[in-house]
Amino acid sequence: MIVTNGFGVFKDQRTVELIRFYAKNGGIIILTDSDSAGFKIRGHIKGIVSDGTVRNAYIPDIYGKERRKAQPSAEGKLGVEGVPDSVIISALSELADGAKNSTDVRKITRMDLYEDGLTGAKDSSAKRQRLISLLSLPERLTANSLLDALNTRLSYDEYKKAIKSMDE
Repeated sequence: MIVTNGFGVFKDQRTVELIRFYAKNGGIIILTDSDSAGFKIRGHIKGIVSDGTVRNAYIPDIYGKERRKAQPSAEGKLGVEGVPDSVIISALSELADGAKNSTDVRKITRMDLYEDGLTGAKDSSAKRQRLISLLSLPERLTANSLLDALNTRLSYDEYKKAIKSMDE
């Protein structure tokens, strides 16, 4: 675990080099808050790793106030430190499922998202948000991030079942 001290990772060259080292020598998992700041930090970390493996774990949008704070965050969402341990364990355990991360398993593609109306259609954004909600993912996911999360969490068949359940 590398503590980035929030936006401190933007200025701390030692932390940047440590992240790059681990990404190149085994891979890293990024786990940030599901608010806009967390997504900025996630994007920065992905951007500084040019050589290595970066995987993403996501906590869902859970609204509330963390115990140590006098009031909720600007977006009203709990950060990583405020969610129950079971949520973090669940987010990380999805990455440990070797079957879904194997190279010989049928991956969900951008074409699948297009064919299922999650991109390129008039209501694709709303449909993506329904799927994101169904899967307890953060609402801020872009289509590309959603694709990454889907391939981490679901097999192709599970994805198709989720799409079918949304359409019913």
